[in-house]
Amino acid sequence: MPTFRELRDIPETLRPLARPQRDEPPHPQPQPDHPTADQAVVDCGIYVDGERLPGTFSYAEARAKVTELQLGGQEAFAWIGLHAPTEYQMQEVGEAFGMHELAVEDAVCAHQRPKLERYDESLFLVLKTLNYVPHESTLLAREIVETGEIMVFVNRDFVVTIRHGEHGRLSDVRKRMDSDPEHVRLGPFAVMHAIADAVVDHYLEVTQSMEGDIDAIEEEAFAPDHRTRIEPIYQMKREVVELRRSVNPLSVPFARLQTEHKDLISKEVRRYLRDVGDHHTHAADQIASYDENLSSLVQAALARVEMQQNTDMRKMSAWAALLAIPTMVAGIYGMNFEYMPGLKWHWGYPTTILGTAAICLMLYRNFRRNGWL
Repeated sequence: MPTFRELRDIPETLRPLARPQRDEPPHPQPQPDHPTADQAVVDCGIYVDGERLPGTFSYAEARAKVTELQLGGQEAFAWIGLHAPTEYQMQEVGEAFGMHELAVEDAVCAHQRPKLERYDESLFLVLKTLNYVPHESTLLAREIVETGEIMVFVNRDFVVTIRHGEHGRLSDVRKRMDSDPEHVRLGPFAVMHAIADAVVDHYLEVTQSMEGDIDAIEEEAFAPDHRTRIEPIYQMKREVVELRRSVNPLSVPFARLQTEHKDLISKEVRRYLRDVGDHHTHAADQIASYDENLSSLVQAALARVEMQQNTDMRKMSAWAALLAIPTMVAGIYGMNFEYMPGLKWHWGYPTTILGTAAICLMLYRNFRRNGWL
């Protein structure tokens, strides 16, 4: 590399050639455009006096239409369903409906704990969804219960649902609400109740499906003359723990929905929410009973495995004793001594074999009688 003095003496026209070559930073690549929030919208409907308006709307058109209808003195709200929106898409929807930035941030993260939060005149409810995975055997199944999330933003003017996961679709809930104008007429919080009711009812379906698996494991664990496999019990225990973490935290939000926020939720909707809370309590009790049964089953299985190991050790000890007799005889007569009993006798060899076999047979009968073999 030339020094400063050498560079000063080089002619001006040759100086660019003498300068050290440096790697120029690459040109920044143009970033692709962010997908719009409408690409994450699954369905968007506007409801006026319990009836859904015909046609399709974007979330921005729905917001403007609801404002226009409310200024005209009509009871209207919008229900927008999103599936796994990105941060940019959720920010667009949040700005359009005036959502709190903390709630928008939580909606993007797909691993939220079930909870209920209030932001001014809006409620933010997080529900865990469950899905039972059919399988032939718990021993071969890698997963029995899948989990997802449904987040609900609800206000007097709108309902925004965000779904994470491939199950837990709300199309059936929307169809049921579209066919029941009387219930829709109760407002956006009635939609929140319908979503929570569908999620909790599915809890009961999943717990009932798992009851068959637990019964099969229990029957196998106590079957006579059958080796107990403890791996399926531990796997089912893990699935029940996941169920408990998804279902039990909802007890506090449901209790708050029934007793608090009376300025937002009408008395009639609170009655419906009380029924959902009862169903949730029933599901939580079932999961707790499954957890207790599996804990007892683990202890029983461990005790049975220990008994099986003791039985195996007794069999191994009995066979070792039987093999020790011919081993001892072969070891004694394998020594190179000249004067040993029976070496010069014509019937020495068969007598030794018969004597060894007789001793082994006597030991076998004793072990067999005592249950060691």
